[in-house]
Parts: sequence; structure tokens; C-alpha cells
Amino acid sequence: MRVKPHLGRMSATQAVALCEAALTHGSGLIDLTRRANLQIRGVSEAQWPALLECLCTLSLVDRDGEREGRRNILVAPEWQAGDDTVRIANELRDRLTEFPQLPGKVGFVIDAGEVSAVACEAGDFRVERGCDGTLVLRADGRAEGVRLTIGREVDALLALARWFVDSGGVQAKRMVRHGAPLPVWAMGDTRPASSPASLAPGEGRGHVAYGLPFGRIEARTLLALMQRLGVTGLRLTPWRVLLVEGASLLDVPGLLTDPADPLLRVDACPGAPTCPQASVETRDLARQLAPVVRGRLHVSGCAKGCASPLPADVTVTGRSGRYDLAFGARADAEPLYRGLDSAEILARLGAS
Repeated sequence: MRVKPHLGRMSATQAVALCEAALTHGSGLIDLTRRANLQIRGVSEAQWPALLECLCTLSLVDRDGEREGRRNILVAPEWQAGDDTVRIANELRDRLTEFPQLPGKVGFVIDAGEVSAVACEAGDFRVERGCDGTLVLRADGRAEGVRLTIGREVDALLALARWFVDSGGVQAKRMVRHGAPLPVWAMGDTRPASSPASLAPGEGRGHVAYGLPFGRIEARTLLALMQRLGVTGLRLTPWRVLLVEGASLLDVPGLLTDPADPLLRVDACPGAPTCPQASVETRDLARQLAPVVRGRLHVSGCAKGCASPLPADVTVTGRSGRYDLAFGARADAEPLYRGLDSAEILARLGAS
């Protein structure tokens, strides 16, 4: 079951209750996605109604299913109370029912802090800080956006979403695949401000950042973190890093605290036998490869590439029980080598 906290944040009380619900109604495993959402794993047909009621009571899921389906909003994780990101995201949430029906995976990005933080993360309709300090509306896949009038940002998002539907974007499913020329009013020449490096484990402004290997954490581990003295909340990021507000940095078994840990550069789906789409094991292989791969590593159980839609420096993809190997490619790209076993992959990449 997917959980999309507003502004990507839960209070300590909400986070503790979510962990307890994951242990009661699921397998006790929680995944952090690239959309900065949580997924409670292992929920059975018998248990999901009770879990849903619990999450609704916690105000983590909207009781209105249609409105919940529209709440695909990624925000810059280090927002500050009262800043432009919060102002725009709050208004967008409150006006979602004004938007046309969009494809299920279409989402919004609100990145209006002093610097751009999530310019490289996927999102179809974007309000971002421009390189000149203004706020910009940008359609995903376009390098530049149009400057916005302060206070009219959501109006512009609504107009762009309506254009997307009216111009056939529903058939394309995502803005980045929609080839129709933008309306003149949405064309601009302002690039988004350059993004700093994504957040790494360590102490930050009022929080401690912990990396999650492959984006997964055990509910008991998270529960223990959230019950520590002084913890006030939890923020989610699209980089498989959790921000624990009010905490001090401690080594926690199963979590990454070293910003140089090679697992921070790895994307790997659950693989076989967890996922029926996968034909190969993924995460054990990824752990063996991580120390020897320079740059980004992606190990995918199949060509869908669920762990990451982006090209990686080294990409290993499962196919019919064997592995394909590619470089600078997505999981669905044409491989350089086909049909390798795990020992051959390790040998080719210098891990054996």
C-alpha cells in the first residue's frame, strides 16, 4: 500500500503509528520510492481494509479515492515553513479537484526554494526556481520554462494540465513523451537553477539523514528511530534517504551513515523470487558489484527497470534467467553483452 504524506513529511506520532500498522497488517518491510512515497509491503487481501482505515485516521491517505489518486506531488525535501514550496504545494493540494483527469503516473514537482533541489527528478508539471531567481513553470522534457507571476503558480499548472489533456497527452501518458508543441504562453527561455548534490547521509539543518540500501527499511528499525528522544518528524526524499528531524547521528544496523558508502550509488529492484516479473536475483549481486563499479549501478530483474527510469553507468538486466550488461544505459536498452551468469558479470566488472 502506497503512502504519500503531504509535503513528504510525517510527524513522529504519525511515523510511529505507520510503523506499528506495517507490523500489524503487513510484512514489516517499508520501501521508500523515487517519488518520495512509502510502500508498506506484504499487505494481504484480508488486512488491507484495516490498514487503509488506520492510514486514513492518521491523515496519511485521503478517504476520497479520486482525490488520493491525484495527490502525486513531489516537493523539495528541505522546505521551510512558510516558504514558496509550502505555499504552492498547499494550494495545489487544495485545488486538485479542479484539474482534469490525468494518467495515473502523471505527477507534479514543486521545487521553489532558494535553490533548485529536485530538478533532475521525474515530474510532468513543474514549478521551479529559475536560474535568474524567478519562479518558472516547466513541462518535463523541456529544458526551459516560462516565468510565473507570484500567487498564480497553481493557475498556470492547471492551464498546462488542461492543455496536456486537450492536445492528446493522455494517449502519450507522460509529458516527456508528448510531442505536441507547447502553447505560446507556456514557452519560455528560463532554465531551472542548478541543483546541488542530492542529500547524503549525515547531519543536516535540524535533521539527520540516513541512507536506505535499495530504498528499504524494516518497520522495527524505523520505529526505534522515531521513538528516540527529541525526534519530531520524518521527511522523505526521492534519493532513498530519510531525514529524521531532531535526531543526533548514530550508527543504526541496516542503515547507511557514511556518505561515501557505495550502496548509495546503486539501484536494484527486489528481483526474483520476490517479484514475479523478475527472472534473476538482483540485490545480492548488486552488493557484490557496488564496491567495484564507478558511478551509478542499476541491477534490474527485468527490462521494466522499476528501480530507476534513468540511464546508469553500469546496467545489469535480467532476461530469461540470465543477465544482460550495458553501459550508460537504461534497463530496457540494447545490451553490450547478453546471456551472462552472475559469475561472468562479476568477472567482467572486476568483482571476482
